[in-house]
Amino acid sequence: MSQDTIQYLVLDRLDASCNMARYYVLSIEPSLFGDATLIREWGRIGQPGQRRIELYENQSRAVKALETWLRRKRRRGYLLRGV
Repeated sequence: MSQDTIQYLVLDRLDASCNMARYYVLSIEPSLFGDATLIREWGRIGQPGQRRIELYENQSRAVKALETWLRRKRRRGYLLRGV
């Protein structure tokens, strides 16, 4: 894996007026067969959430998918944790 690619992101969406406290995690990891996987986890902060694993034939496609999900979530009001 190249050192300049995104491999793990945590996003939060907080809105006290709507009682909203959500998280979204995006990570890229190798599969057992050498493919790249994009792992997406989401839910309410402090609660167990859901997880989806998507397989890609190579890392560059997984990175593109991660960037697409990042743009989608940023448009919906999610912010990078710690920023």
